[in-house]
Amino acid sequence: MKKLFLLLSLLPLAIPALAADEASRLHDLFKREWEVRLKEDPLFATSVGRHEYDDRLPSVTLADLQRENSETKAFLDELKGIDRAKLPAMDQVNYDIFKRQLENGIANFELGDYQMPFNADSGFHSGFSRLPEEVPLATVKDYQNYISRLRAWPRYVREQIELMRAGIGRGFTVPRETLNGYDKTISAHVVDDPAKSVFWVPFDKFPSTVPEGERERLRQEGRSAVVDGAVAGYREFLDFFQKEYLPHARVTLAASDLPNGRAFYQQQIRQYTTLDLSPEEIHQIGLSEVDRISKEMDAVMRQAGFQGDRAAFLKFLRTDPQFYPKTPRELLERASFIAKKIDGKLPSEFGKLPRLPYTVKPVPDDIAPKYTSGRYVEAPQGSTQAGIFWVNTYQLESRPFYNLTALALHESVPGHHLQISLSRELSDLPDFRRFSYISAFGEGWGLYSEWLGLEMGMYDDDPYSNFGRLGYEMWRACRLVVDTGVHAKGWTRQQAIDYMAARTSLPLHEVETEVDRYISWPGQALSYKLGEIKIKELRRKAEKELGTGFDVRAFHDVVLGSGSVPLNVLENNVNRWLATQQKERAAR
Repeated sequence: MKKLFLLLSLLPLAIPALAADEASRLHDLFKREWEVRLKEDPLFATSVGRHEYDDRLPSVTLADLQRENSETKAFLDELKGIDRAKLPAMDQVNYDIFKRQLENGIANFELGDYQMPFNADSGFHSGFSRLPEEVPLATVKDYQNYISRLRAWPRYVREQIELMRAGIGRGFTVPRETLNGYDKTISAHVVDDPAKSVFWVPFDKFPSTVPEGERERLRQEGRSAVVDGAVAGYREFLDFFQKEYLPHARVTLAASDLPNGRAFYQQQIRQYTTLDLSPEEIHQIGLSEVDRISKEMDAVMRQAGFQGDRAAFLKFLRTDPQFYPKTPRELLERASFIAKKIDGKLPSEFGKLPRLPYTVKPVPDDIAPKYTSGRYVEAPQGSTQAGIFWVNTYQLESRPFYNLTALALHESVPGHHLQISLSRELSDLPDFRRFSYISAFGEGWGLYSEWLGLEMGMYDDDPYSNFGRLGYEMWRACRLVVDTGVHAKGWTRQQAIDYMAARTSLPLHEVETEVDRYISWPGQALSYKLGEIKIKELRRKAEKELGTGFDVRAFHDVVLGSGSVPLNVLENNVNRWLATQQKERAAR
């Protein structure tokens, strides 16, 4: 009897001990998988501030990818051996997000997505062109690492080409119809003079920390690395693209027309939205949102005093010179002024702001023709760089001022820069979460930030900018219709273009580049609207439950306080916060 009593008396101590043991096993798994992730992808390691592999590029041979997939499966099996029920609440969230990441990686590999390493928007080659801005270049060793990576580029390109050849062999390619003019993103780096290459810039001017006596040697080695490494690799890729890839790219558009295409598209939906919705369900949500936003656009059009129908108003917006910059500098200056004005509004909306600043720069020339109107570019972790709000200055007649406010809110603050920078400051999170980007959360937050501009007074003096905001929201609603229309309902490219052109205020050039993006990047465009719908839904719930006690600053801090999370985790976070608020109110 005494032994039984003693055993029972120890149970309360034993349970926390078991929980601690399970949590310890979990975090050990996180650390080991993270180290493997960094070693397998040296470019990613550099971006998160780890520099042991700064002299290398990844290896993407099929054998290496198969080995990495086996490693991922082993990590998943190990994770399943940990008793989730014994973990603290926060570690249960970590467990679920980690499990989702591993499962997505395995599913993507088994569906063969590695055979399409680029799309109409971006790719492995356009990402590499930013190398001079994303690596440390303060010491002789840094320069030697940089040179080593340039020299490794042809090998990396050849490995990617072999994967794309396998994709061609089974009909798993980017659609031919989206690739007109795409070779410019490659040919821009095939130069006859190394001094004309973006990769030469670090050798033009050395930092004071590189000794004078080393500079000429580094220039000579750099010249060879640019010519025989970077330029040679891009030349090889250009030759393959023009002679093999383009002629054999598939003539179909839909993801569902790919090998195992319906499963591929459903996996893309799951990965980018974190939701288990069917294409038909998403299509219907899109149609409903398009109808709602359309009514709001008509109201703002009348507010602007325009006499005529929507089609006439859109033509006016797309053709009147008052809405368009005359020079790239004018566009950048306008964007910078708007961004700085937003900065002054942030303290009224957020309790916590990031330490890292951001700047405004043009989209690089080599990718600008096929690129979107703007984007946020993260600073490498631990670097001396700021975040960047990219603004596309190509083809100025398609870059209207009336879209700039919504664009700045989305890409800089309180959108991507604020959200991503705060996430990186969450030192209590495992690294795999601090440096993860979940599209439904991040892009949903970006679109919510455009709407938040109303509350911040950013559209008060300009109905055209407010119409631009609605045009951007309509753009994201149309994505739900167009993405599912193309990939699940058999829409043509022209059908998608016509649908968007008739309903959004986007210039026609941007409509075309955006449609090509959705065709070649299935599912990603769905994340914006579905994420924003969830954030707005949670805000309405908080406002209703808390009434006059609702604090928007506290709400925003809760939404952003756990980093980038799946939408169900976000909902749980907000619900826990509401329960705490209600409990505190009842105790007063």
